Amino acid sequence: MEDMSGPYLIRGSVSLPEAELMWRFSRSSGPGGQHVNTSDSQVELRFDLARTEALPPVWKERALHRLAGRLVDGVVTVRASEHRSQWRNREAAAVRLAALLAEATAPPPKPRKPTRIPRGINERRLREKKQRSETKRGRSGREWG
Repeated sequence: MEDMSGPYLIRGSVSLPEAELMWRFSRSSGPGGQHVNTSDSQVELRFDLARTEALPPVWKERALHRLAGRLVDGVVTVRASEHRSQWRNREAAAVRLAALLAEATAPPPKPRKPTRIPRGINERRLREKKQRSETKRGRSGREWG
């Protein structure tokens, strides 16, 4: 994981706007000993995708469509609780959100162009098939009697 607590880059020069990120902290389950009962180390990061102005309109439309199943009222939520410190969980959540948005805003893949099999290859395949068939026909035990 990178060590960056500045702007989280989505793609190109577009980054997550710090002002539009909503953080929530709660007690996390998992490792931490007695300390875990007193500290709010789990991080929940929310980003209002529907109302943001930080993304280009085309990207925003694409992300809203692709993340439709994850959105609640146009807001995407990412949780992180794998680290014991709140700061590292904040980093993890922000990096995860940036990666999620990068994937959701990526342009669709180019359509595949079907390729034709060269005639020579097809003819060779048929020739080999015929040869194999002759070999197998020669094995039938009619003449062995």
